Amino acid sequence: MERKMLLSINWPLVGITAVLFFLGVLNLYSASGFRMEEGLNVDPYFQKQLIWGLMGLPCMAVFMLVDYRHLKTAAWPLFWVTVILLVSVFFVGKTIYGARRWLDLGFMHFQPSELAKISVLVLGARLLSRDTGKLDFLPLFLVLGICSLPALLVAMQPDLGSGLSVLLILGGMILYRGLTSRVLRTAVVAVPALLPLGWFALHDYQKRRIISFLNPESDPKGAGYHKLQSEIAVGSGEIWGKGFLGGTQSHYRFLPEKHTDFALAVFAEEWGFVGSMALLTLFCAFLYQIAQVAREAKDLFGSYLAAGVFFYFFWQILINMGMVLGVLPVVGIPLPFLSYGGSATLVNFSLVGLVLNVSMRKFLFKQV
Repeated sequence: MERKMLLSINWPLVGITAVLFFLGVLNLYSASGFRMEEGLNVDPYFQKQLIWGLMGLPCMAVFMLVDYRHLKTAAWPLFWVTVILLVSVFFVGKTIYGARRWLDLGFMHFQPSELAKISVLVLGARLLSRDTGKLDFLPLFLVLGICSLPALLVAMQPDLGSGLSVLLILGGMILYRGLTSRVLRTAVVAVPALLPLGWFALHDYQKRRIISFLNPESDPKGAGYHKLQSEIAVGSGEIWGKGFLGGTQSHYRFLPEKHTDFALAVFAEEWGFVGSMALLTLFCAFLYQIAQVAREAKDLFGSYLAAGVFFYFFWQILINMGMVLGVLPVVGIPLPFLSYGGSATLVNFSLVGLVLNVSMRKFLFKQV
């Protein structure tokens, strides 16, 4: 049986994940550099990312080897632990860049919003897999009401990007399950009608970001600076790019947040359109492998887990790329495996391990 489980692992997903991570480390090495008279100085972000990656491997192994069916039992405890951690951020959280989102653990700054994505994913899979059939109003409101609590707490930190990510993961899983026709008709009318009301719930800096997205030239040195510099970096890469360590926007410190939210802009400047398309192809192959696992899973819970992981990565990739290219507002969502971040790296590897877990146990169940 162990041999059969090993053969059932989605090895292409393992390989693509490794390639993406090491491309990210290579890109961070360049993004960490800045030009001075004596040459190129490099900050240690890429070294830290390597350490996070090494720590992510045992996390991936645990999520891969422990039977994922145990997560169904752990879903509620994990959810409430996440809520407690998110609430504690308001009282003992560490403030960085004007936002209180982190807990200081001494050896690292832990971001509970990353755990919120996992807990909502797992609990959502449990609630959605209880039965089959499309969701009507009552079960839909039950799932939304329960799982939206972490998203609300994250948005209050304030961290609109991560809060939106939690809701998008859940929304993707709900659409994967399916909605009745009357719920769909109501949503098509109600969502666009209620969306403008969200403007009044935004903080002033969030409103400025949206305004600068629509007209970045209105504040080129303020709210529109990120968008303009990112577009300059991407455009200056042209077809073939400026070559590794050849980017000027990043090395001369014009490009902000170049090791986190705008890591893709560094990559696009140095590797150009051709390199960017190759990276996009890798991400598409990565998502395709996860979708295959969700489709081939033999039990509902495993299928919804894999689908949740798919939407976790899909939305982050789509929003970050749209943000860097200037077609979406800046909301602070990193690009998986390319952006620097300890908590995010551990979560990324853990979720890949979860998908591998589902893939290697697909032969244990009868088709449902």
